[in-house]
Amino acid sequence: MKKFQVVGIGNAVVDVIARTEDAFLADMGIEKGIMQLIERERAEQLYGAMGNRVQTPGGSVANTIAGLGNLKARTAFIGRVADDDLGVFYASAMSNEGIAFVNDPVAGGELPSSRSMIFVSPDGERSMNTYLGISAELGPEDVSEDVAGEAEYLFLEGYLFDKDKGKEAFLKAARACKAAGGKPGIAISDPFCVERHRADFLTLIENEMDFVIGNEDEIRSLYQNDDLEADLRAVGAICPLVVCTRSGDGVSVLHEGTRIDVSVEKIVPVDATGAGDQFAAGFLYGLAIGADMELAARMGSCAAREVISHMGPRPEANLQDLFRAQGLI
Repeated sequence: MKKFQVVGIGNAVVDVIARTEDAFLADMGIEKGIMQLIERERAEQLYGAMGNRVQTPGGSVANTIAGLGNLKARTAFIGRVADDDLGVFYASAMSNEGIAFVNDPVAGGELPSSRSMIFVSPDGERSMNTYLGISAELGPEDVSEDVAGEAEYLFLEGYLFDKDKGKEAFLKAARACKAAGGKPGIAISDPFCVERHRADFLTLIENEMDFVIGNEDEIRSLYQNDDLEADLRAVGAICPLVVCTRSGDGVSVLHEGTRIDVSVEKIVPVDATGAGDQFAAGFLYGLAIGADMELAARMGSCAAREVISHMGPRPEANLQDLFRAQGLI
């Protein structure tokens, strides 16, 4: 048995969340419903304008790993934080959730720890303004091959693909995982990441990845066929397992040529932040305990439903109890 069921590698970002009206977004020049990268000065401006802030450790794959921690899975996270207040908070918070945070905060770091200001509209839509800081500087020197080699599943965050050192870190981790018999996979993260690095993304998926998880827009962005079915088939031709979340329209899973569609009950979210991250947590948990693809997708949907029922990107309820209540475990 390997030490870890799932190891994540991604941005270590402190999420700062506040409810707001659409008029506030317009006044502050915030584009609704997307993730924007911002500079340090803009980050300080937006932070100062937020009322009733809630601060939590975040980052897409880190949120997934936290969901897996909630499910009592054996987990670790590879990320980069500075030895400042936010970085120490982040590392401690992850460790307190039972997650092995394997990289110590960087003393005298060249940049401060990362943070994302998330504004939640009355309709539950979230507008994310992210200052990447030191987390985006993660490179191969931050990857322990011993940790990656002890992962049954390795989950990579597409956002880190923007820099060459991030790509090198991915390759080092993925190859160490696969060489030791594990299965590496990637969260596409954002269509704009794909647009910037489409050829490299596809090469990574075809040659290094055992699974891909993304929403409709992210899956469509890989091949741009303007047809989701065609895009799914195209990605499925180069990767053994492709998982496409489709919001209220359910989940489509293409596993070694076999297509499975799983429906979900549509609900109005309180806060959509973290829906995809927690779907990935439930799905990967299903894989780690040997569930079939349909059951794993239902676990993912259950975890996503829980997180959109409250503010914040991480589960508040005991997911194992929810899974038991729904007959999933």
